[in-house]
Amino acid sequence: MKNLKKLTILHSNDLHGDFLAEEIDEKLIGGVGMLSGYVNKVRREEKNVIYAIAGDMFRGSIIDSEYRGISTIQIMNLIDPDIVTVGNHEVDYGISQLLFLEKCADFPIINANMHISTNNVRLFKPYHIFEMDGMKILFIGILTEETLQACKSEGLLGTLIDIEDAAEETGRICNAYRSTDIDLTVLLTHIGFEQDKKLAELLDPAWGVDLIIGGHSHTLPDEPEIVNGIPIVQAGIGTDQIGRFDIMIDTDNNCIDSFTWKTIPIDSTHCPVNIDLEEVIQTFKKCTDRKYNQILTTLAHKLTHPVRNRETSLGIFIADAMKTALNVDIFLMGSGAIRSRELGPIVTLRDLKACLPYEDQIHLLRVTGKQLRQMMLHILRDEAFIDDSHTEFFQLSRGLKVEYLQKGHRLLQFRYNGTEITDNQVFTLGLAHFHYLNTITSLGIPIEELRANGADRVISTSTMQIIEEFLISGKRQDVKDPGRLILHLDKDQ
Repeated sequence: MKNLKKLTILHSNDLHGDFLAEEIDEKLIGGVGMLSGYVNKVRREEKNVIYAIAGDMFRGSIIDSEYRGISTIQIMNLIDPDIVTVGNHEVDYGISQLLFLEKCADFPIINANMHISTNNVRLFKPYHIFEMDGMKILFIGILTEETLQACKSEGLLGTLIDIEDAAEETGRICNAYRSTDIDLTVLLTHIGFEQDKKLAELLDPAWGVDLIIGGHSHTLPDEPEIVNGIPIVQAGIGTDQIGRFDIMIDTDNNCIDSFTWKTIPIDSTHCPVNIDLEEVIQTFKKCTDRKYNQILTTLAHKLTHPVRNRETSLGIFIADAMKTALNVDIFLMGSGAIRSRELGPIVTLRDLKACLPYEDQIHLLRVTGKQLRQMMLHILRDEAFIDDSHTEFFQLSRGLKVEYLQKGHRLLQFRYNGTEITDNQVFTLGLAHFHYLNTITSLGIPIEELRANGADRVISTSTMQIIEEFLISGKRQDVKDPGRLILHLDKDQ
């Protein structure tokens, strides 16, 4: 007869400071008060429970950015996760701040592969082993350089290069620590759903990885994706839902005997509220409300940014504001830097700071028409249009007109101010520091090739301040000349 024991794993990812519940159709949805209430409810009902967070606790809210993550750590301490791994936005306030925040956390933060490149010392413990009810459960935290591009500004930081390296590191840890009679092995990743599937394919079954719980791509699957015998899941984004595994573990053979998985909606019909946590959040909210509730302007109408891999009214509005303020020919606004789905018509400082939380430097570069064409074809590569893709995409400033045919990967139109762009034309280009550090992955071109056109320089130290000044300079502003990016994708034809 098998010796079976039950384990419940709850999991979230990409919370992004989504602390407050919203009222939708007369029902409260999301918020960490009800999320914590549900986690505590399950802990009371079940004997063996682990709550895991697969990266990106930080960024996305005024409360988080105002206190540089300290408020988030205090809130997370009250939610009391059992295990957390590092996501790309954990480094937004710098490595030194992250290491400080890790010391403030009452829960373990794991990562197997971030290290000091000069002597290969790991920044975090790579794994954590839970012992409960006679079981041992191993969690390993995984991130890759492809995800952690922002860390290029931290010269001493290194990490895994790609999925192959991630698989090798997983094998190393499994070989070193699974000899202690581990009953279940979980990879807690922040690399995106498609990359999780590629990673699973590379894992040797002898290493004994049982589950992959991921983040980064904000994927919300209907059921686990099974690759190489390994179930892979995510739980979308924010606090509107939580993932739940109920697993029967065969402790004699150290494997899963059976499992169920589902997402649980975090709403007032399913979840009690953690009142103590709500009071802490309201304390932070009152402080930020006093500072950020001033009205900046009223737009002509609401601007939206529903997806990152299409032209959006909010995206091109911001790109135009940057172009105008900085007096450049072209500004490429990273879609991922726009953190709100809508803005206006009334715009407060709070709205703007939530929309553009990154205080990035802006670089002025020079780019030839030939190089700009190469950039556009890279931005519009097939990978950019995969569902849940987190490849970098850009919003185009006024004057640039691109029409793209996916079949054959061709630009049907490539114009500036109504005239076809030639290879030898030279344009001034505004680019955020993040993309300046990652021109190969973001734009498909080495920075050295752009510097060959002339020296680059920093022309602003704050995106948010530029947009704030632009907004207060006029009322009822609106988007001009939409339709700069026309896409003919195979599936749309």
